[in-house]
Amino acid sequence: MKRCRYYIFNNGRLLLHRDGAADVVSELPASLECSGLHLYEEEDACLCYMGGSCQEVLPEGYGWVDLRESFHLLPEAIYRQAGKASELLYFDSQHRYCGVCGAPMEWGSAISKRCTACGQEIWPKLNTAIIVLIHRGEEALLVKAKNFKRDFYGLVAGFVETGESLEECIAREVYEETGLRVANIRYYGSQPWPYPMGLMIGFHADYAGGDIALRDGELRDAAFFGRDNIPAIPGKMSMARMLIDDWLQDGERG
Repeated sequence: MKRCRYYIFNNGRLLLHRDGAADVVSELPASLECSGLHLYEEEDACLCYMGGSCQEVLPEGYGWVDLRESFHLLPEAIYRQAGKASELLYFDSQHRYCGVCGAPMEWGSAISKRCTACGQEIWPKLNTAIIVLIHRGEEALLVKAKNFKRDFYGLVAGFVETGESLEECIAREVYEETGLRVANIRYYGSQPWPYPMGLMIGFHADYAGGDIALRDGELRDAAFFGRDNIPAIPGKMSMARMLIDDWLQDGERG
């Protein structure tokens, strides 16, 4: 019999149960009332996503945790499934009615919705973003965005526009934000970013000219740093940190 995991969200927070290590719940507390059940089956588990309005009073040992914070509490595979659940709930909330004829939508499959009138079927659309670490000799460009909630430096990032390749997006975003030009763009890796519907694609690139000029108003600061004077940087869950750590480890290997 498949194990059932319940990914229950209330105002963006995930319900966790602590019995030694934290985990999502495998059975619903009797006193909990939630709306918006959606069943999704995978090979190793029956996953039930719930959202909407959940009562706040919980039995001992249960608690609500922000999805980002759950990264530090859950095994990676469970955190990833929680992120997928969050995205499906967001997708459901944003597509109540058909964009073609205006009729109500219903679930057509585990990850798609279908119009009850014209049959139009839609799937979740990901917002694709690039993030890039720029090398200049033994230094790397780190930036501080105005919308960062914490006081740390990250990397240049931005959303891919329609009709644009990933490489073109990198060149445009870097120039728009910092006034710099880049070359030798090379792929590093990607990660789901369910905040709310993102795919983050990471790259390394080399500095190719220009002086730092904060151009579009999105950054508070930008500077090249050596490995021996790194400022505060993002936590390990982010692609920015993965790229920075890769650069730091490359220095150790070199």
